[in-house]
Amino acid sequence: MRVFLLAFTFLFISTVSFAQHSDDSGNQKLLRMYEDSLANLGKRFINDTDDLARKAANYKFIPTLVSALKVNNSFRFPFDSVKSVSIINAPDNRFRIISWHVMNADGSYRFYGTIQMNTGDKLVMYPLEDYSPLLKNPEDSVTNNRKWYGAQYYKIIRVDTSNPYYVLLGWKGSTVRSNKKVIDVISFNRDNKPVMGMGVFNGNGKTRKRVVFEYTRQASMLLRYVPEQNLIVFDHLAPPDPKMKDKPDTFGPDLSYDGYKLKEGKWVFVENLDMRNIPRPEDVDIIDPKKQALKDRDQVPVRKTIQQ
Repeated sequence: MRVFLLAFTFLFISTVSFAQHSDDSGNQKLLRMYEDSLANLGKRFINDTDDLARKAANYKFIPTLVSALKVNNSFRFPFDSVKSVSIINAPDNRFRIISWHVMNADGSYRFYGTIQMNTGDKLVMYPLEDYSPLLKNPEDSVTNNRKWYGAQYYKIIRVDTSNPYYVLLGWKGSTVRSNKKVIDVISFNRDNKPVMGMGVFNGNGKTRKRVVFEYTRQASMLLRYVPEQNLIVFDHLAPPDPKMKDKPDTFGPDLSYDGYKLKEGKWVFVENLDMRNIPRPEDVDIIDPKKQALKDRDQVPVRKTIQQ
């Protein structure tokens, strides 16, 4: 219980104010020092083969990150060398999301993160508390940062409506048998507090608050945004045998593609997309824990990617 509480000290900090520093060069030097510490701790919670050692490194990582974010104008600092986390800015720079994962001893994952607002002279952040095990119907649930359907994000899409919202694409390692990917939504209420999930995904006679895909861990799944077409495109997942239709941990791509098309502020499901008409950009920067471990052990300082 003591370890559990230590892990969540970070998660109960929502807004931090601090004195402004006038020496910008001094701030940059301090941020680089924090960056070095975070990079080393991140390698440990990704690569260490001992479960307790991974968690211990993560518990040190959390307060170190909080201290770094307290430095004036930290929002502009990219933390490029911290390869163990994903740092994604909203297209309008209103906020950024820092997210990462730690593998559990049983091969499942726990996710951590925070939403950092672009405020300049004070730190305003909303820690993300992974509520996945208790969220029984994630596609039907609207929650907040304290009941987050944890994921490691690689894309933020702003949707311009009378009340703008943002679509998040993320990877969500699940179990030793399956992975998940997620299309989620973040918006902000009148108090500028984050709201997770929104009923904007329409298809097959149902409206979803978020979309969750599960597939075998032996496969990879395409999930990416095509801005030229206002389209989120993804592999169609199918079981290897019709008898396994109720076992999503066996599903894999069947070489067809579906998507969600933005229409009047909503995302409408479309089937059987022609991928010949869709450009293929480079893979996004997001962590594949096994590949990262191999690269770090070989001392190759390159961020690797998970297929979109």
